[in-house]
Amino acid sequence: MRGTPRHVRGHAHLPDLRPLDVARSLKTKLGVLTIATNTLAVLITWLGLRNHLGPSRTLPLAIAVALVVTLLLARGMTSPLREMTAAARAMADGDYSRRVRATSRDEVGQLAHAFNQMSTDLEQGEQLRRDLIANVSHELRTPVAALHAQLENLVDGVTEPTPATLQVSLAQTERLTRLVSYLLDLSRLEAGASALSVSDVPLERFLADAAGSVAMVEAGKQLEFEVDVQPADLTVPADRDRLRQILTNLLQNAIRHSPFGSTIRLTARRADNHVVIDVADDGPGIAPSDRERVFERFARGASVGSPTAGASGGTGIGLAIVRWAVSLHGGTIEVADSDHGATMRLRLPAPVLERAPGPPDEANPEEDHADR
Repeated sequence: MRGTPRHVRGHAHLPDLRPLDVARSLKTKLGVLTIATNTLAVLITWLGLRNHLGPSRTLPLAIAVALVVTLLLARGMTSPLREMTAAARAMADGDYSRRVRATSRDEVGQLAHAFNQMSTDLEQGEQLRRDLIANVSHELRTPVAALHAQLENLVDGVTEPTPATLQVSLAQTERLTRLVSYLLDLSRLEAGASALSVSDVPLERFLADAAGSVAMVEAGKQLEFEVDVQPADLTVPADRDRLRQILTNLLQNAIRHSPFGSTIRLTARRADNHVVIDVADDGPGIAPSDRERVFERFARGASVGSPTAGASGGTGIGLAIVRWAVSLHGGTIEVADSDHGATMRLRLPAPVLERAPGPPDEANPEEDHADR
């Protein structure tokens, strides 16, 4: 960290006067400056002539005073521009903590506010980049070290290549594969939206298959997976690969936070012109203040009751990819309110159901007969 943000100051030998900051327009400032200096010059000239100083003395004095006043006021007007120049040079050297003193309400002040916001965004982006490198390095080092030790033991004959030993190596390889997939998806996210191949997906079997695919990597927590789809033949128009990616990331997130022997519940139902899919776990939940932030790239939310954000681990990429893939479908993802644990609620648009035509109205046969 480079410490707290600091403001850029001008040269110490000249005062930074900003009496014109109350003006809302740069044109107004220039007009006030012109009127003030001209009035001051006329006043000095008049006083000099009245005191019999003569034009040869009064005029140069009036010009000098007008120039000094103009210099001081103009310096205050253009001070944010000089500060932005110095801050931009500092940013080029990697220091994003610089801020510009933005006190005026004119165009220069608006530019200074925008510059400070840009500086903040760049500083946060730099911190996120560092966090990404640290997180990815940690996530890569763990399975690589485990694989290296396992294979070294196999080569040295310390352990036998039993199915259990190979299963451990396979689990570490799958962990590496998931991380590489996250990084590839992140690059697609940065590049923009991807094309979707949309078809009707039967949710009951799809959710069961998704749960089964991650059950093998639940890290020995002996978790139970419950799937409840109402009605049983509920379908949703979606890209199968993207929808599987969404559910896999949500399930892996739920597995990571679930306690030993608990249950992860997948439910789906129709709500008006949307299909709602919930992935709920029995973990510590997500703090309300972090419920929106967890879907940002590289952000890792704090659990309820935990003062430290990101204490639960993870790369902070998975849920950002989920929101990106959901947005491609025109849906939404949120952390829903729940009595315990965390519930990720996915809403995907679905066609409006058309009611089947009913039998003709026969309530008034006489009226029908009369019409004939």
